[in-house]
Amino acid sequence: MIQAQPPLEFIPPAFNPLVLRSAQMVLPFWMRSHTAITQIQADNVEVLVDLYRQFQDGKIRFLMAFRHPNAEDALCMAHLMWKLVPRVAQQQGVSLQNPLHFHFIYDRGIPLWAGAHMGWIYSRLGGTPIHRGKADWLGLKSARDLFANAQFPMAAAPEGATNGHNEIISPLEPGISQLGFWCVEDLLKAGRSEQVLIVPVGIKYRYIEAPWKSLEKLLTELEAVSGLTAYAESAEPDVLNPHFLYKRLYRLGEHLLSLMEHFYTRFYHKNLLKNEALEARLQALMDAALQVAEQYFDLPPKGSVIDRCRRLEQAGWNHIYREEYKNIKALSPLERALANRIADEANSHVWHMRLVETFVAVTGKYVMEKPTVERFAETALLLWDMVNRIKNSNPFERPRLGNQQVEMTIGQPISVSERYAVYQENRHGAKLAVTHLTKDLQHAIESLL
Repeated sequence: MIQAQPPLEFIPPAFNPLVLRSAQMVLPFWMRSHTAITQIQADNVEVLVDLYRQFQDGKIRFLMAFRHPNAEDALCMAHLMWKLVPRVAQQQGVSLQNPLHFHFIYDRGIPLWAGAHMGWIYSRLGGTPIHRGKADWLGLKSARDLFANAQFPMAAAPEGATNGHNEIISPLEPGISQLGFWCVEDLLKAGRSEQVLIVPVGIKYRYIEAPWKSLEKLLTELEAVSGLTAYAESAEPDVLNPHFLYKRLYRLGEHLLSLMEHFYTRFYHKNLLKNEALEARLQALMDAALQVAEQYFDLPPKGSVIDRCRRLEQAGWNHIYREEYKNIKALSPLERALANRIADEANSHVWHMRLVETFVAVTGKYVMEKPTVERFAETALLLWDMVNRIKNSNPFERPRLGNQQVEMTIGQPISVSERYAVYQENRHGAKLAVTHLTKDLQHAIESLL
């Protein structure tokens, strides 16, 4: 049972060079033992070398806006900054001050599921947390101060969360653009002349050897756990043929969709039509699941699916981490039991949002349009995530289908300073400038794919 807790405390950044050095030493061993990544390569690293040189000369401030397809992206960014940038700088004869590092923004929820020790580590590495589902003014103030005044550049994932897809980018959140304009504003108020830039960084994962056999095994396991009989197109089908595997993947997806439609229709009284196309059915199911949680928290179904997920996450936290329980030990046993009941119910309703969060970028056509092994694997692993959430198993111990290489690409910097004249005109101009910068950043990151 989830129990009521005092309100979540802000974890202030407290950079410690000894912790950084330890992390740099541990990173290669951690990646070998905890990930499938065996190679990381990057294009246009010289762009970052030049930006760091200008940053250290006091000419610019910049933020790296990186793609966020999966949980290993932060490790890839660390490898980029700690290994690849120094190597290219040395090759070019560019002298940069050590350490080469970056401050970063992370989701305040990470220490809740990864362990409180992660909050300590992130803090000592110069990270600053933010609540994704509300106007977290304390978190924004910290990020704003780091951007303008800290000893390192910044890094953040403008998608706000992983979406499990190499080749689909979720709509970017406007917060990164807003931070850029705030940085320009703060520098001008302080009489400083640095230019402010946002640098798009692409990240893509590829299998070194196509893991069709591992994929077939994963599909077999998912079919078994979901109650599907073995699929046989002929007496002796080529089980590793992508065309045959796609039929199995589609059948599995449709079966799971039907199970969940029945679940929400029977037990939550949602009217879900089954004669629509697969993609339309998926969207309707996600809407129904979000409505179940929104009705419990008395939230209007407003905005995009991602917006609704973020608000529901914050609503759940508000019911578990209660502002009025700063001295939770002072509660009577009965008050504590009632608070625990609310916390547990809130967590149960957030579960519906977590299911939707898994499929926020799924289109229903992703594999069919381009049946690469990467797209097969991404979709199959998202189905694995869903099944394990339903089973209440650990969703973070994903199967490793095969060794991967990471391809990173550094895009051309986007100037925020050049757009500040429009931003400062009035409130409408500010909103327009943020919207246009976010849109341009989205296109820039998409172009890196």
